Amino acid sequence: MAPIALEPEDHNRDAAFKQAMHGKSATEKSNFLAMLKKDQQSQQAAVDEYFKHWDNKAAGTETDQDRADRRSQYATLTKHYYDLATGFYETAWGQSFHFCRFAPNEPFPQAQARHEHYLAHMMGLRDGMKVLDVGCGVGGPAREIARFAGVDITGLNNNDYQIERATMASAKAGLSKQMRFVKGDFMVGNRSRSKRDCEDTDLPQQMSFPAESFDAVYAIEATVHAPSLEGVYSQIFRVLKPGGVFGVYEWLMCANYDNDNPHHREIRLGIEQGDGISNMVKIDEALKAVKAAGFELEFNEDLADRPDVVPWYYPLAGDLWNARSLWDFFTVLRMTKLGRGTVHKFLAALELARMAPPGTQKTGDSLALAGDCLVAGGKEKLFTPMYLMIARKPKA
Repeated sequence: MAPIALEPEDHNRDAAFKQAMHGKSATEKSNFLAMLKKDQQSQQAAVDEYFKHWDNKAAGTETDQDRADRRSQYATLTKHYYDLATGFYETAWGQSFHFCRFAPNEPFPQAQARHEHYLAHMMGLRDGMKVLDVGCGVGGPAREIARFAGVDITGLNNNDYQIERATMASAKAGLSKQMRFVKGDFMVGNRSRSKRDCEDTDLPQQMSFPAESFDAVYAIEATVHAPSLEGVYSQIFRVLKPGGVFGVYEWLMCANYDNDNPHHREIRLGIEQGDGISNMVKIDEALKAVKAAGFELEFNEDLADRPDVVPWYYPLAGDLWNARSLWDFFTVLRMTKLGRGTVHKFLAALELARMAPPGTQKTGDSLALAGDCLVAGGKEKLFTPMYLMIARKPKA
């Protein structure tokens, strides 16, 4: 297959943009107020840069070149997405930016923590291990896993604002000695190579850790942002010690997905647009990618396919009957028809009064579209946010 060109990193540029757009808003205790304090001109630049990949590019007219353009700018696309969306996520979803399974009568935060614990359990994480969290967000899962398993965690993220938020939250939680967060991309340059080629230091590397640095690596709904799963899995293979374990909850299109079906394409494109994804693929491609990277696959299962009474997508569907706490109720209420309409008008009023930066309403509408497509993808068995793979790097 053709090589995937890496988007050049420029940490000084990214730091300057973070400072211009967010200023000191990362220190704001209120997630919503932090979102409103963003610089208006910088926000508009991020909106223009992000939505150029999606505006006037509907599923019916999407071309292979459109997808190639998004893959070629995957890092900038993802950075700007989280510059725009992090405030919404923290306000509406908390600090763990992922889905989970639900037991009957289980509150949302408890279910999210159980989902994180299950991954740590399946990986066999234990006290003192050096662990890498690939695409760590604002560090919610890392903090939970650090407490649960007693491991030392390094969080990797390409968004400067999220790194600042993660570092502050971890210090507040008393976990600074157990955790650190670093800036970086997670790709390797060429996806058409043998499983040992990922150790070749002549290939372009953007995950800037020495080879064999970690006992374990995990990713929770993050590596979907990579333009090539084989590329990111190969980088993970490189930084793992021999015998080390890799665990991932991957976002994937299921076997039933048919790219020639216009309805299926609308669902896939809506998820990609509303979640900052350049190129989502099917389950079989992910399985091939993890093996091509050199791993021995020990376990794989679509957890979304288990016969749970409460579906993983119920909060997005606005199903208030399954809410089990006051926090759950207000989280789910925002996703009802009434809640969405109220938020849409409220954000429009804030923008009109110049109390919110431009593009805030457009970002909120894009997230709502993604919510609809995620629910449709889940109901129709076209999409999963929790395809679990546990794989190991051979000892020799």
